[in-house]
Amino acid sequence: MPISNVLAALFAVLVHATTFAQSPPVDERTRDNLMVVVRESVDMNRAADALTPMGKLKGKLPDGREIEVEMAAWEFIGDTHIRFVFDTPQTMINATPQDLERLGIKGVDEALSVALVNLKRVYGEPSASPWQGGLMSVEGKSADFNSSYFLDRAYWQGLLKSHPEGLVVSVAKRGGLLYAPASSTKAVEGLKRRVAYLHASSLRLRVSSALFLFKEGKWSVFQAPVKQQ
Repeated sequence: MPISNVLAALFAVLVHATTFAQSPPVDERTRDNLMVVVRESVDMNRAADALTPMGKLKGKLPDGREIEVEMAAWEFIGDTHIRFVFDTPQTMINATPQDLERLGIKGVDEALSVALVNLKRVYGEPSASPWQGGLMSVEGKSADFNSSYFLDRAYWQGLLKSHPEGLVVSVAKRGGLLYAPASSTKAVEGLKRRVAYLHASSLRLRVSSALFLFKEGKWSVFQAPVKQQ
């Protein structure tokens, strides 16, 4: 599909990766180091708790050459999308649909399952600790992947045992995953006021300016993302 202004920021990231990390060795792209990250889709606000393939992006490099890029990436809820990567000591290498096929991974659900198992094996199970204003911060052993625990549905489902009313969640930046029980009015109102700043101040590390509600095993948009100009 043709590239749009909405996807321009994503395309810039993918072009950078394509230009400077073309054809990494296959032995750096294995099933054991496949991970998943959450990234921003600017000015999008999808209501569905569903994964939709992003397909191919077309555009031009600074030197005028046309390029077509396809990453193993899926649109997700609100202003987020997920992207599969290979975690190496030096960098993250973007995965392609061909990589997933080569690894015998048959769909996004299987890819997500493999990536989350690897994430927890390498960087630990998600752990929540008190933050500010009654909020809880969810972290692992690497700030680069804290936001990936947003995708660990089993973790959030476990928290619902203590908070069946639901959880209000912010994934404003890569290293910042926050939540409050929906019944904690003061904490939720504070998060509603602060999420736009937490997102904007994170600059290149920002993920989402929305708030999400996890309830009865499903995600929904609790507060819409901020419109960006």
